[in-house]
Amino acid sequence: DGGYIIAGNTTSFGEGQTDIYLVRTDADGHTVWTRPYGGPQTETGRSVAPTLDGGFVVTGYTESYGAELSDVVLIKVDANGDTVWTRTYGGSSYDSGESVAQTLDEGYIVAGGTTTFGAGSWDIYVIKTDSLGDTMWTRTYGGPNYEGGFSVAQTSDGGYIIVGETESYGAGDRDVYLVKTDGVGDTIWTRTYGGPYADGGYSVAQTNDGGYIITGYGEPFPTGIEDLYLIRTDSAGDTLWTRAYAGLAWDGGYSVAQTLDGGYIVVGYTWPPGDVEDDVYLIKTDADGMVGVSEGEDELPAVAQYLAQNRPNPFGSSTTICYSLSAGTPVKVAVYDIRGALVRTLAQETVPAGFHSVVWDGRDQRGRKVASGIYFCRLETGEFTDTKRMALLR
Repeated sequence: DGGYIIAGNTTSFGEGQTDIYLVRTDADGHTVWTRPYGGPQTETGRSVAPTLDGGFVVTGYTESYGAELSDVVLIKVDANGDTVWTRTYGGSSYDSGESVAQTLDEGYIVAGGTTTFGAGSWDIYVIKTDSLGDTMWTRTYGGPNYEGGFSVAQTSDGGYIIVGETESYGAGDRDVYLVKTDGVGDTIWTRTYGGPYADGGYSVAQTNDGGYIITGYGEPFPTGIEDLYLIRTDSAGDTLWTRAYAGLAWDGGYSVAQTLDGGYIVVGYTWPPGDVEDDVYLIKTDADGMVGVSEGEDELPAVAQYLAQNRPNPFGSSTTICYSLSAGTPVKVAVYDIRGALVRTLAQETVPAGFHSVVWDGRDQRGRKVASGIYFCRLETGEFTDTKRMALLR
């Protein structure tokens, strides 16, 4: 009907600390309905897709239901947002869903991550279900370290393509990881893309010629500053071209699709000076990934105070925490455990206005590796405090 469906989280509505939140709009963006989904603890919505019956399916993770610490959750709703069924998948540790799509047999394919199953500290976790959400098969992909899966799509041959990031394979600290499977999830080939530092893939789509288009982020220098990346491959995953779109600060692509003219549309995030939070970043390219250039005067407003979500999250070895300050001020950036006990002070000094970043290597004040689990990063200034939830998975 030309409208839109949006999945995310809410702390304003629902039963728990955080609940999955769906918003249905008409073609003009006016709200048709909203629904929270969840229990007494934390639920997070990561991905939503329309279904053939006019309803929707959403995935993420739940701490209220399932086996243990967190589980993949899959919720089927009707056209009005009313729950048809809910399913959870996972084991004794942390499991999460990041991407969902309906398959040709009217079942569902979910990609995410797991610490319960697989070879490493965190592996890509793919679940194939029937139309009722009952498991048909599951697969994990990865090596001895961290791998995360963020996007899955069914391909024209009936198999699947999954993109994410890897710390087990590739050339750098972290690389884009592309996995091609057959119809039952068995690996046909894998590819990595990236340089010597941190790179990751957040979205993949099959192109009209049977190849693939990937978007995500890349770190060209060891500064923690990211550029939005676009990678075009052939049907075997071999690179045809790579494009980087560099903004004023941290940029990345969350979703990509091919357009009718053979080009690409990418939506993501950019965190330029002056913004309290990440802004939406929309890029339209031609078939070669090129964009036009417009000339004009740049106006840079005053930088606002803000603590960004750490990236990557979850993380295996290290994570980058970025923040901005509107004026020079004494700052404390510290990590706390789930009980509120101080784990590590990352910064405690007077810092000038502007953008800053610190890296936490998963160690405490004495340099000892801390255990896997949930931690909290807190930024404190004289007039501002903010906290972000982080998941360490070794």
